[in-house]
Amino acid sequence: MGISNSNKELSTEKINCGGSFNVKLSLSAEPNIISNPTDIVLILDRSGSMSGSAIENLKIGANKFIDIIDESTDSAHDGNIGNGSRIGIVSFAKTAVQDTQLITSVDDLKEAVDALSAGGNTNHADAFTKANQLFDPNSNNAKIMVMFTDGFTTEGGDPSIAAAAAKAQGVIIYVIGLSGNGGIDEDALREWASDPDSAYVAITPDDAELEDLFEDIARNITKPGATNIEITDKISPCFHITSVSVPTKGTASLIDTNTVRWNINELGVNQSEGAVLEFMVQHIGPCSGKVEVNESIDYSDDENNTAYFPSPEITVDCGVVIIPETCPEPAELTVDGCEDTIEFDAGELGMESLGRIIKLDVTLKNVCPNKRVALAAILTELDDNGNEYKRGMKTVTIPAHTNSSCRNVTVRCIKFVLPEDLDVSGSSDSICNKRSFKARFIANYIDNDFDCCEIVM
Repeated sequence: MGISNSNKELSTEKINCGGSFNVKLSLSAEPNIISNPTDIVLILDRSGSMSGSAIENLKIGANKFIDIIDESTDSAHDGNIGNGSRIGIVSFAKTAVQDTQLITSVDDLKEAVDALSAGGNTNHADAFTKANQLFDPNSNNAKIMVMFTDGFTTEGGDPSIAAAAAKAQGVIIYVIGLSGNGGIDEDALREWASDPDSAYVAITPDDAELEDLFEDIARNITKPGATNIEITDKISPCFHITSVSVPTKGTASLIDTNTVRWNINELGVNQSEGAVLEFMVQHIGPCSGKVEVNESIDYSDDENNTAYFPSPEITVDCGVVIIPETCPEPAELTVDGCEDTIEFDAGELGMESLGRIIKLDVTLKNVCPNKRVALAAILTELDDNGNEYKRGMKTVTIPAHTNSSCRNVTVRCIKFVLPEDLDVSGSSDSICNKRSFKARFIANYIDNDFDCCEIVM
C-alpha cells in the first residue's frame, strides 16, 4: 500500500490582514499486506540433517516470521493474523505433511512449528505440492511460499516441476538455504524461487542467522510503507512561517521564512502509522481575498511512493484599504561584479532641515455602499503648557465601495512631515527631543440624495 493518505489542512478559512493561522501536514502509511490480504505457506525442512541447533534455530526464525506478520496485518501483536491474511505450515522430510491449514491463530501456528523434529530424507517436490494444495484457487488473496531447506533432494520427483506449477498459478516463492549441513544445490534453489534471485533467494552457512533471514523475508512481504521520507513545503510569498512545532514523527526545520522541510526515517514499516507536522503562518501582504497558501510541496522516499497534498485556500479580509500617498520613487543603480566602489548621482533632493514623519491610520466605521467619503486629517503639536501649534491638514477622497452592506474602511499611511526647527518641546539640546501631537479627523459623505424642497405659494 505504501502511502495511504496525505493531507494539508488550515485551522481556519478566513483571517484579517496580518492575521495568523495554523497549517497541519499529515501523512500515513501502512505495510502492503494490510490492504492486500496474503496467504503464506511456510515450507520447513525437518530432514535428518536438521538435527541439533539447526532445527532449533529454524523454529526461532519461523516463529519470528509469524510474529512479524501478526503485527503487520492489524497493527497489533494480538495473537491473530488480521485483515484477511493467513499462514499455513507444511513440513517435509521423506514426505511432506500439512501441519496446519491456512489459519489466523498465532498460537496454533507456533505449536505446529515447535512440534517439529528432525529425521529422514528430503522430498522437496512433495513439499511444494502439499503447500500448493493449501491455496484456494478462488481466493483473491496474494499467495506466497517460503521454502526453507538445508540439503539436496534425496526423495521424490523433480521439485522444479512442482515449483514451476505453483508459480504458473501466481504463487511467489521465497527460498532460504542453509548450506552448512552437508551442502545444498544452490542452482536448484534459484530455479525454484521467483525472479529475480537477488530478491527471493537467501543462503547462509550458519543456522544462527536463520532468525534474521526469516525476519528479512517477513519485512519484505509486509513491504514497508515508506522510508527516508522528505517533504518540502514552500508557501506563497503572501505569507511567512513564524514557528514550527515538533512533528509527531521525524524532524522538521525551517529552510527560510517560506519553506519548511520534514524528514521521516520510516513510516508504516511494521504497522499502519500516521505522522503530523504543524506550523504557524502569518499574512504579510499584499495579497487579499481568496489566496492559495501553497507555492509548492514536494515529496520523495526510497520506495518511490507518490503523495498528493491538496493546495488549500484562505480568505484574507483586508477590508477597503486606501493608500493616498505613494512611497518615493527609488533611484536604481548597479555595481559590477569586480568593482569595489562606485560613485552614483542620485539627482536632487531638497532638505531644509532634519525632522520627523508621522504616518496616521484611521478606520471609518460603517461606511455605506456606493458613497464616496471626504476625509480631513488635522495635526497639531503641543508645547509643555498644552498650547497647540498647527502642523498641517490633509484631505482625501475615499472611493465608494460596492459591498452589499455598510462596512469599515481603513485609510492608511497619511503622512505629515515635521521639521525639527518647528519643535516646541522647549529643549534645544538635541534634535531627538520628545514631541507631542494631536490628530483630529473630519469626514462626511460626498454623494447624497439631498434636494432642497420647492417652495409652493
